[in-house]
Amino acid sequence: MNWLKKLPGSQRSPHGLEWALWKKLPRILVLGTLLPALGPLAARLWWTDDPLPAATLRLMTRIDFFAISLVVLHWTLVLTLAIGCAIIIVMKGPAYVADAYEVPHREQPGGELADGAAREGERDTAR
Repeated sequence: MNWLKKLPGSQRSPHGLEWALWKKLPRILVLGTLLPALGPLAARLWWTDDPLPAATLRLMTRIDFFAISLVVLHWTLVLTLAIGCAIIIVMKGPAYVADAYEVPHREQPGGELADGAAREGERDTAR
């Protein structure tokens, strides 16, 4: 089943920054996810005391929460960027038509509007 048909005579627009970003998005997603994870890892390697004090545990928990929030923010930004790139790629592509719907025309399209405009014009000249 062919959902969309290309409109005859439609042209594609030249691609721009959206394709360059689209191709880099997987690398951006992976690097942006791994880099914030280095903070909690470094904190755990730095404090190697066997019984950790309560203040150090609180600080490590804050570092963990901060890293998680950075990862979630990064994923949200990458998803937003991906949606924007996808929209631009689709809009720059060829034109498609989903359903051909023939508009029923009268013998004289727009006859009512033309008659109404003519009548108002007659009223203006009669005054």
